[in-house]
Amino acid sequence: MHYVRLLALTRRHPSAILLVVQLAGLLLYPLLESTRSGPVVLSAFGIIVLVITTGMVRRTPGLTWISACIALPAIIMLALQAAFDLPGLLPWSAGLEALFYFYAAGSLIAYMMGDHHATTDELFAAGATFTLLAWAFTYLFVMLQELQPGSFAAAVNPESPRSWTELMFLSFALLSSTGIGDVIPIKPLARALASLEMFAGVMYLAAVVSRLIGLTLQRASDRH
Repeated sequence: MHYVRLLALTRRHPSAILLVVQLAGLLLYPLLESTRSGPVVLSAFGIIVLVITTGMVRRTPGLTWISACIALPAIIMLALQAAFDLPGLLPWSAGLEALFYFYAAGSLIAYMMGDHHATTDELFAAGATFTLLAWAFTYLFVMLQELQPGSFAAAVNPESPRSWTELMFLSFALLSSTGIGDVIPIKPLARALASLEMFAGVMYLAAVVSRLIGLTLQRASDRH
């Protein structure tokens, strides 16, 4: 009985499942990225997120075949990295993952902007889209760091490459406009991408989230 209810809930609010998986990833990466088996587990988790996100795109105006064409080579590269330790594939897989998450975020934004009333799933989609954008910029940072070492620095071990968790923290700080933290973009292209993310975060809150809030308040007003 509980399984049936859970299945019905996931079908009614698929955006909530995507949001929960992404937030779980935020906790999983710091725990595993420095362990011996961490890269394999995290690559497997990345594949799971890509598959779930591809399924989510099917419920939006986005084209599934486009998301699948982007996700499939990314999944293959992640599997090869996990199986054969091929660091040379990292910038390519990171670039494809960034493109995939940007496309998925754009599809969810089109889904949210297509209605004239806010549903519960669209409210979950607002959170999922924010995390998709944060992940997309994180993978852009990962790709840039591989192509231009030293693009990012921090107070601790400033010469070392920044970990995925550090770059994700930077991405969330920039996208939410809450600061920059202790990870700083150093090189010009890194600063340009950081500026673009700040702009994207402000526009997302102003254009998408504010519209959903307005529609939600309007629905509550109509009920009374």
